[in-house]
Amino acid sequence: MQRFKNIVYYADGVLSPCSALDRAVTLARTNQARFTVLDVLPRAEPAAGLESRFGMDLDAVLRERRQAQLEELVADHQEPDAVIYTQVLTGNGFLELIRSVLRGDHDLVIKAARPPEGVSERLFGSTDTHLLRKCPCPVWIDRPAAATPYRSILAAVDSATEEGADPARLVMDLATSLAERESARIQVVHAWRLYGESMLRSGRAHISAAEVDTLLEQSRTTHRDKLAALLRGYGMGVDDPNVHLVKGEPARRT
Repeated sequence: MQRFKNIVYYADGVLSPCSALDRAVTLARTNQARFTVLDVLPRAEPAAGLESRFGMDLDAVLRERRQAQLEELVADHQEPDAVIYTQVLTGNGFLELIRSVLRGDHDLVIKAARPPEGVSERLFGSTDTHLLRKCPCPVWIDRPAAATPYRSILAAVDSATEEGADPARLVMDLATSLAERESARIQVVHAWRLYGESMLRSGRAHISAAEVDTLLEQSRTTHRDKLAALLRGYGMGVDDPNVHLVKGEPARRT
């Protein structure tokens, strides 16, 4: 996986060593990439008279303290020829991180999953979800209890993207290279559907069931052919046991 040049690890308040940080450090060294450990603090509540009486900026004091904590966190990973940078920002966590990604031209964000307190760690927290949906670069969220190394990797791809966009190849590039590095099994899934099938079958469109079945098979064939074209570049085929072409809504099937 030698494609990243500017990686950022988002601590998200986690100030102790964890598998996500270890993976981020290893990946940065493998790629010879610039590596930054970043955290975001919420704005402090105004303390009565603190600034006026003592000339103290509470946000600045808290940032300085968190900066020292981040430097301590990465101390064991620092090497003379591979400096790990640290940065602390103030504001809304995921928004400030996204702004930092845009300003710093980062090409990968890595962080540990932060499920809501008292909820299964199989779920993502709100910050994780926001980043997955809105971050302009790939986001790698590592679950705390994930196997080290990974044992099985799922690549969920959409081979019918807009012309000029190629996220499916990016997903396959990342998944196959990560699987190779971790000696893990790779599974590929593509979910497809016939848009408006339920309406077509209701009879309101005045199309027979046989015609709907024909449209359904044509749609399946189109998706199968596009998936086959994608997989050929990775030495895989749609009939491989680890490739799954499934009918249904992607959010439910993956």
